[in-house]
Amino acid sequence: MTRRFSIAIFLPLAVLATGLSGMVYVGLQQDLRSGANEPQQQLAEDAAAELNAGASPSTVVIGPKVDIAASLAPFVAVYDRRGAVLATNGELDGQPPMIPSGVLVSATASGLDAVTWQPRAGVRIATVSVPWSGGTVMAGRSLRVVENRESRLEALVAVGWLATLVAVALASILAAYIASTGRSANDR
Repeated sequence: MTRRFSIAIFLPLAVLATGLSGMVYVGLQQDLRSGANEPQQQLAEDAAAELNAGASPSTVVIGPKVDIAASLAPFVAVYDRRGAVLATNGELDGQPPMIPSGVLVSATASGLDAVTWQPRAGVRIATVSVPWSGGTVMAGRSLRVVENRESRLEALVAVGWLATLVAVALASILAAYIASTGRSANDR
């Protein structure tokens, strides 16, 4: 009886703890990931505004070359309507970044496209693409730091979830014991 009672207490609380842990992880992970797009959105929108005001593509792409496989620095690429690179400070294996054409088409259709792009194994880039009158501007940066934070978050939530389950199990056993000893005393 005591074992069944402790299980009856434990199961709904374990489900609750699991659901809450999942919600905490998803909420914090989404906050981390969506925040990873903010600098790129600013860079892309500012570059598109300058281009629409008459600036040349080479003047909106500033700073040194960025090896997108190794650097955490943001980069900008200006594409024409056909998806050809007009100017960029980003490069991958010595070549300009060639984001999939569907991203550029989507940015043109919707006004903004934010995607995670993996041009090759081990290279994941948070990108934001926006249209300008002559094509599309894409800004990106490495997700390495954000993904490291996500991994730490996952580990912390997992440890918290397990600790909560252990605490719930012990509390369930104690509650079942207290309930059974109270019943035994009342039965006399």
